[in-house]
Amino acid sequence: MRGGTSKCWLFNAVDVDPLIAQAGGLDALLTSVFGSGDPRQLDGVGGGSSTTSKAAIVRRSLEPGIDIDYLFAQVAISDRRVEWGSNCGNCATAIGLYALQAGLVAVDDTVTVVRMRNENTGAVLDAEIATPGGIIPTEGNAAVPGTNALGVPVGLSFTGLSAGAATLLPTGHAVDRIAVAGNHYAATMVVAGAPATLIEAADLGLTGAEDNTTIAEYLPLLVSLRQKSSLRMGLSAPGEPVSHAIPKVGIVGPARDYRTAAGDDVRGDDYDVSVRMVSMLAPHPAIGLTSAVAVAAASTIPGSVVASRMTSASADRVRIGTPAGILHVDLTRTADGALETVTLHRAARRIATAELFVAAPALANTASRAGTPRRHQFLRPSLRAAALSVGDGDAR
Repeated sequence: MRGGTSKCWLFNAVDVDPLIAQAGGLDALLTSVFGSGDPRQLDGVGGGSSTTSKAAIVRRSLEPGIDIDYLFAQVAISDRRVEWGSNCGNCATAIGLYALQAGLVAVDDTVTVVRMRNENTGAVLDAEIATPGGIIPTEGNAAVPGTNALGVPVGLSFTGLSAGAATLLPTGHAVDRIAVAGNHYAATMVVAGAPATLIEAADLGLTGAEDNTTIAEYLPLLVSLRQKSSLRMGLSAPGEPVSHAIPKVGIVGPARDYRTAAGDDVRGDDYDVSVRMVSMLAPHPAIGLTSAVAVAAASTIPGSVVASRMTSASADRVRIGTPAGILHVDLTRTADGALETVTLHRAARRIATAELFVAAPALANTASRAGTPRRHQFLRPSLRAAALSVGDGDAR
């Protein structure tokens, strides 16, 4: 399925659970499905980029008040490994529509709200989809920055954020100073949507509105800043490897005129803050939704890097300038002004319902050690997956 600006392969847990032991674990199963270990992911369904190498295992929830549980996987490309430490809002957008089309939730006759729990982080999200007359949509005309593809409109809300800065800020500070190679960089470390480190662009000699070719030149420094942040946020211990998925890391600057990756001109007057994020060791072509939630949360914290760079302030809205264009984020606050819910307006579409033939990596490894070729074998004839919208009315 396509959700927003990501492509996610969604697997029903009923199909996946029986295969995990036979595959040598869920990591081995997914890296084989995606063809990881090859930067082209040629022998699998991965697309060779962080935004097209994502998966989720979806199941009906046994938790009261929750419709769907999902386990999100960021599948590495050149390496045969999977990152399990994060969430993906774009994939959650797809999962909301998938849950309806797969018959996993009851359909309302006006608007259906699918309440989902991300098993990786415990985050609870609501996907709101119009279902007039109880009809499940398969196509729509909603658009999002970063793609000209249209889809079913989905309102995705990150809930349970009604806490003050003390909870959102793992270090207890609106701004921390991070030292790398003798230089110091101002950063706001926040946990909302996903753990994120948002760095003052000016400290890197940047504006925050650069194109991704320029951002790529700063990747080594940004990776070092992420490693230092991970230690301060308690996400890793000294000597431990740092996840490539969290904390999210990006640079923040004031709104100014710039040109998107598609060549469209954006005026600084039309948005509030510039953000350029890194995803899986590469500049993100737009912005991950969990990163957008972190930016929105940081914007409500006085003195944070984001709040300090906002050119205009609104209690119920943040407009983020990204390489793909402007992302509009709606904020809901409690009676005392604390952030409660962040809502993003996305689009989703089912691309395919597929049967994937998955080669067992353990068999290949055994053949390699023995030095003799082995006959190609499969874990099972096929593994069913959905990858978003056919448009034929099929709501299986």
